[in-house]
Amino acid sequence: MTKQIELGGTFQLPGTSFTLNRMGYGAMQLAGPQVWGPPRDVDGAIAVLREAVAAGVNHIDTSDFYGPHVTNQIIKKALHPYPDDLTIVTKVGARRGEDKSWTHALSRQELTDGVHDNLRNLGRDVLDVVNLRVGGITEPSEESIEGPLTALAELKRQGLIRHIGLSNISPKQMAEGQGITEVVCVQNFYNVAQRKDDGFIDDLAKQGIAYVPFFPLGGFSPLQSSKLDAVAASLQSTPMQVALAWLLQRSPNILLIPGTSSTEHLRENLSSATLRLPSGMIAKLDSIGGDPGKG
Repeated sequence: MTKQIELGGTFQLPGTSFTLNRMGYGAMQLAGPQVWGPPRDVDGAIAVLREAVAAGVNHIDTSDFYGPHVTNQIIKKALHPYPDDLTIVTKVGARRGEDKSWTHALSRQELTDGVHDNLRNLGRDVLDVVNLRVGGITEPSEESIEGPLTALAELKRQGLIRHIGLSNISPKQMAEGQGITEVVCVQNFYNVAQRKDDGFIDDLAKQGIAYVPFFPLGGFSPLQSSKLDAVAASLQSTPMQVALAWLLQRSPNILLIPGTSSTEHLRENLSSATLRLPSGMIAKLDSIGGDPGKG
């Protein structure tokens, strides 16, 4: 039987009944290579999800454009009927081309179709939280989000969505979005080396809004830093465990969703929630973000 562990404390999404353990799980890696098609080992993917929930994870991040459709279908197969305390956060605003490309899907019809795809493949009557994904692959852009967010807010009024978040946005777009609907979380590119959102995180923390960094371990280019390696060696931990622990200690509104298709790697990620970094080590890690060579 999997033992539940301390997962970095909890955070309640504003205006909701959702109290999330701060260490969650991101499901993108459950699909096949390039987030396309089924994984090589479907049973292994199911085992990872079940072990995560058994260990206490109650926040899973996903999207129906992972696969496409594949990841949500695996989540349903592994976990449905879902535990009462499990919050599944999905996202809309993109689609996959036949050439495996990622393109925007921000029209009213595309967003409606995306919500219904998520409902069907997750086996749910209503989605807990839906993030509107805008911007580029990793960086936000400054165009207005009024049109797509207004369409998503209408789907919320129809009872298909409980709460709305925003992904890959700027502070200006956040302010615009809050004039349209309540925003419970922001999901942007951020890690110990990618620090453009430092001020944004602090502002969201003051408002009690969750910040969920995607690519917390570097994403397409895994984190490489001699400073990170040195701290990890001194703590007899892996660099990736230290990078996750740094995020948890960075701000109490940060929620983590590291992904993996390996149960062994899952256990490593979850155990990072129990790693405490002394102030001197935090200062050393903080300096990575200001170092063009990344340490």
